[in-house]
Amino acid sequence: QVQLVESGGGQVQPGGSLRLSCAASGMIFNIYKLAWYRQPPGKQRELVASITSGSSTKYGDSVKGRFTISRDNAKNTVYLQMNSLKPEDTAAYYCKAVRDYKVISGDGYWGQGTQVTVSS
Repeated sequence: QVQLVESGGGQVQPGGSLRLSCAASGMIFNIYKLAWYRQPPGKQRELVASITSGSSTKYGDSVKGRFTISRDNAKNTVYLQMNSLKPEDTAAYYCKAVRDYKVISGDGYWGQGTQVTVSS
C-alpha cells in the first residue's frame, strides 16, 4: 500500500532553517502531484506548497520567498526547504500525494506528519 513518511522536523530558532523530507513507497511516484500542508496548534490545516509531476510549483503567500518545494523522482522523495523561519511557522507539517489529473485538494494519500517548532 501507499506510504508517505515525513522526517526532518524539530526545534529551531527564529531565522533558522530546516529541510523536511517525505519518502514515498507503494506508488508510481512520478505520476503524482505532491504537497506540503501544515496545521498550527488550534488552527485548520493549510496548504504550504505544491509541486506537479512536471515540477511546476506553487506556494502559499505566507511562505513565498522563504520555502522551496522540490522532488527527486529517483528517490521517491519530496522536500521542503524552509529558510528564515518565524514563530508563526510552528506547526505539524504533512505531505500529501494526489494523482496528477486531480486538484491538490482532492482525494489522496497523507503522511503522519512531522512537528516543526520555531522558538528562541
